[in-house]
Amino acid sequence: MRNTAKITAAVLVTGALTLGLTACGSDSDSKNDANSPLLVGATSVPHAEILGFIKDELAAKEDLELEVKEFTDYVTLNPATQSGEVGANFFQHKPFLDDFNKKNNTTIVPVATVHLEPLGLYSKKIKDLAGLKDGATVAVPNDTTNEARALKLLEANGVIKLKAGAGDDATPKDIAENPKKLQFKEVEAALTPRALDDVDAAVINGNYAVEAKLSPKNDSLALESATDNPYGNFLAVKKGEEKDPRVVKLAKLLQTPEVKKFIEDKYEGSIIAAF
Repeated sequence: MRNTAKITAAVLVTGALTLGLTACGSDSDSKNDANSPLLVGATSVPHAEILGFIKDELAAKEDLELEVKEFTDYVTLNPATQSGEVGANFFQHKPFLDDFNKKNNTTIVPVATVHLEPLGLYSKKIKDLAGLKDGATVAVPNDTTNEARALKLLEANGVIKLKAGAGDDATPKDIAENPKKLQFKEVEAALTPRALDDVDAAVINGNYAVEAKLSPKNDSLALESATDNPYGNFLAVKKGEEKDPRVVKLAKLLQTPEVKKFIEDKYEGSIIAAF
């Protein structure tokens, strides 16, 4: 009798779990149904703002229903896209995506490159690079590709020199020459603007700089060049979703003259159209 009760309870629990999982799967499927609005996950500035412009001004012309879900950091956007929580995302560059796919066995692919957010070095304590004193502390993003990108920016401006062959996964351990004996503080990318109060300088991603009311064009001590820059931000989807009619329409709209003008007018050179 007791064994029967245990078996029955187990079957009920298993059935409940199965129903729960089925319901979750159905919910994800419904979000990605070609007849429903395309839900795109994006960080706030400038990605969600660009998508908002398209939603308000351009989408109706292409018969595209578009919804935007804002995320506050980089961490959950690709998993949300892989799982079907969102149908696409807009926040990242190719080195970041390649590293993420490799580490997490995800299958996210780029669809349309839209803009470049120049990485810059900022400070509340010094006015130029020459003001970096011996032993100064510099905050850098702690994710693999953006940390390497930050170190390459410092190298390009003569602050440090990296070891030969240091690539997109370079860390402070790959610094060959550090004449000022700088100390590096690894910080989550979204928090680098806040770190300016505690360090001598910080390397900040363009989107987070703009969000913090910093002008990459006017406030940075050093700024990435846009020439041959591999860090353009793009619309991305789970592999196999590239030909979704809604994705095709959005990709087309993201590379229109109207969007280019919106980027130029709103960000005044702090964000650069890459098409």
